[in-house]
Amino acid sequence: MSIDQSAKIHSSSVVEEGAKIGANTVVGPFCHIGPEVTLGIGVELKSHVVVSGWTDVGNDTIIFPFASIGHMPQDLKFNGEVTKLEIGERNRIREYVTMNPGTVGGGKLTKVGNDGLFMMGVHIGHDCMVGNRVILANNASLGGHCIIEDSVVIGALAGVHQFCRVGRGAMIGGLSAVVADVIPMGMVLGDRASLDGLNLVGLKRAGAKKTDINGLRAAYKSIFMSSTTIKESTTPALKLHAGNLLVEELIEFITSETSRSLTIPNKD
Repeated sequence: MSIDQSAKIHSSSVVEEGAKIGANTVVGPFCHIGPEVTLGIGVELKSHVVVSGWTDVGNDTIIFPFASIGHMPQDLKFNGEVTKLEIGERNRIREYVTMNPGTVGGGKLTKVGNDGLFMMGVHIGHDCMVGNRVILANNASLGGHCIIEDSVVIGALAGVHQFCRVGRGAMIGGLSAVVADVIPMGMVLGDRASLDGLNLVGLKRAGAKKTDINGLRAAYKSIFMSSTTIKESTTPALKLHAGNLLVEELIEFITSETSRSLTIPNKD
């Protein structure tokens, strides 16, 4: 066991032999820290938090009551293999959040980036890769093997199907059921969610240039409103908007290899 002298551990909490507790970390009452857990500098566990398995929690992350972090994945194929959960720095993990480690079939790693907000009841399944500055609202869930890129916002009670990718800066509306990949900067809504345009507010907040945004809007229309297939329409769009990094990112996402289909607009 390695507990920094500046760390504060409540007398009612259990820290198992082998755990590593960083400087200025605070473990509140009735917490349980497993033997393979590492808590970085300035981590705070409010109370009634359980951190288990081979789990690293990054500096200045705060975990709120009744969160369950690092317990075995919800996968019937899991047979006790050694797998890991990595949580980055400055995350806010609210009440009743669950985060599971990876599985052998998914690379043995679940990874969460920095500066995220995971609201009450969020679930992050095994082998997910979650980027930086991601927000998951109350009771949003990620199935196993999802890839969630930077600055994604997922609304309350939304669910993302296993193996789906959600591109950078996308926004998923509350109660949406996402069963296919979501383009970068896309907005999706509804049961069996459909693409509902671009996240223009997010682009402006991120400081994107107006000319780049206008180019992206034009490329979006030419790709998704075309009479040809989506992938066929990407070639002329890329030529027309050469040098626009937003368009290039969009087209790279669309044309890359994936096991899922693409979320598209509802044309009804």
